[in-house]
Amino acid sequence: MKTASLTNDIVYHKKRPTIQVLFETETGKEIRIAFKKDQVMKEHKTPFPIVVEIFEGSIDFGVNGKLHSLHKGDLVALEGGVPHDLTAIKDSIVRLSLNKADTAKRVEDVAKNS
Repeated sequence: MKTASLTNDIVYHKKRPTIQVLFETETGKEIRIAFKKDQVMKEHKTPFPIVVEIFEGSIDFGVNGKLHSLHKGDLVALEGGVPHDLTAIKDSIVRLSLNKADTAKRVEDVAKNS
């Protein structure tokens, strides 16, 4: 059994979203992304399907140029290869579920380059 908390030990970076791997399993990775209001993850693609949960706050989630307003409790499933971007409307916590073959470093690089 593995446990983690989406609310404990949150660190917000002043200029970009903060990425933290909560845990890995045999099939995937659970990642927390902490956004301050107005922080952005520029358009990017993932090689594998993902699931995004808005745990706290609100995010504008762009997919193929179309904007979707997501709020606390909303979930999005996205296939690999689909361009998407995120902008925090207010301080937000996002849970990202990745395929085991995907890397947290890829997500960190997107945040660093946004």
